Amino acid sequence: MANSNAPAYNVYTVEDRGENEDPFWLKIGAAWAHKDGKGLNITLSALPPDNRLVLRVPAENDDAEPEKKPARGKRGR
Repeated sequence: MANSNAPAYNVYTVEDRGENEDPFWLKIGAAWAHKDGKGLNITLSALPPDNRLVLRVPAENDDAEPEKKPARGKRGR
């Protein structure tokens, strides 16, 4: 990681919009790795309505939309 202050992950809530629609991704926070690599500090600016969080490695362009495939389906599995 080039910048140690940069988050290790962005935190999203993902709303399933139905079978023929792409899910809606909303960035609601970030996560930073502990120095010992054994945990994360997570800061949220909002709470997800369905109590589900998705953590994704930040793209080089942080404004870029994350890939949508991993969150498809009701529980993203």
